[in-house]
Amino acid sequence: MKKLFYLGVIGLILFEIAKVYFIMPMPGASQHVNSIDLAYFLHNQRWIFRGLFALLMLAGLAAAFKTNKKWLPVLMLLLAGAITYGTNFEMAADTMFYQPKTLLLKNVKENKVDKERLVIGVEENGEAKAYPIQYIGYHHQVQDRLNGKPIIVTYCTVCRTGRVFEPVVNNKPEFFRLVGMDHFNAMFEDGTTHSWWRQANGEAIAGPLKGQTLPEVHSTQTSLGAWLKLHPNTLIMQPDPEFQMKYDSMSKYESGKGKSKLTGTDSISWKEKSWVVGIQVDKQSKAFDWNRLKKERVINSEIGGRPTVLVLATDNKSFFAFIRPSNAEIFSIKNDTIFSDKKQYNLLGKSLSTGPEGHLTPINAYQEFWHSWQTFHPDTERY
Repeated sequence: MKKLFYLGVIGLILFEIAKVYFIMPMPGASQHVNSIDLAYFLHNQRWIFRGLFALLMLAGLAAAFKTNKKWLPVLMLLLAGAITYGTNFEMAADTMFYQPKTLLLKNVKENKVDKERLVIGVEENGEAKAYPIQYIGYHHQVQDRLNGKPIIVTYCTVCRTGRVFEPVVNNKPEFFRLVGMDHFNAMFEDGTTHSWWRQANGEAIAGPLKGQTLPEVHSTQTSLGAWLKLHPNTLIMQPDPEFQMKYDSMSKYESGKGKSKLTGTDSISWKEKSWVVGIQVDKQSKAFDWNRLKKERVINSEIGGRPTVLVLATDNKSFFAFIRPSNAEIFSIKNDTIFSDKKQYNLLGKSLSTGPEGHLTPINAYQEFWHSWQTFHPDTERY
């Protein structure tokens, strides 16, 4: 009977490790294989597995202690307990990366964030807000409201992906928690159906709502200084004092100078951790090399037959993308003013020479690691 005890202990240990292995960046192939369905099954049925292994341990407990080596079953129980605790608390995503206790946003006069910092900016009907990557990179998500509607501002440092969504599921506001990773991308679980949602595109990839997507909110990645010039009345997310040490550890991340194997940067183009700007128009996508964009500053291209233009501001940090009126209209940029043959625009695509009917149509453009963009856009073109 004592074999049942050891079978239960070893089974519990292996189960708890497997449950974490497939949703966290562990050594080996944990984030390189398509294991999300298995991971979700293990997570969803966790109490059944735990109950089964507990019954096996109880069935063989007495026999296991009827031996001269009573220290062995004690050691095994301690080991199982330590691994169970570690995988469910110390290694759980939402206990490694906490949400801010207080979401504090200040106007320009009260702001304490350095203007050189990168932010994810959103604006709707005159209300603008900026969320520093240094802060949301640690928190992974911040829930707020914009123009009266709920938004969730998300960031995954391992993919370098910033996205903003409406946290609305089945027409109802939803709460999300960080649950792990899939192919190195942050993954959230909704509080109602417990489906798992991918941060890079807001798609439910496991659970009852698999295949659904969250509505995306247009966002822009810029330096805070550039954002303030374009949106002087913006509100800026401030640091939560409770997490200052975590923010400090993120201080070199946005510039690509961090040394972490997971979040460090390749300076050579088209490597796993090289920066690209990814743009998707309808169902077609294209990736633009960041190093090339810094040299050329403006790239006239087309995606899925739609003419586009991608521009980089003078700060070498802020970038913007638009639909061009036609392939015949070629754009250039000088001193943060965008020029076409006959018109001029600011970095928001607002015409400086005609009325609103002459504005450019902005499109989402994302700076992220090349490994991330090609993983979630496998048919992408490279410029």
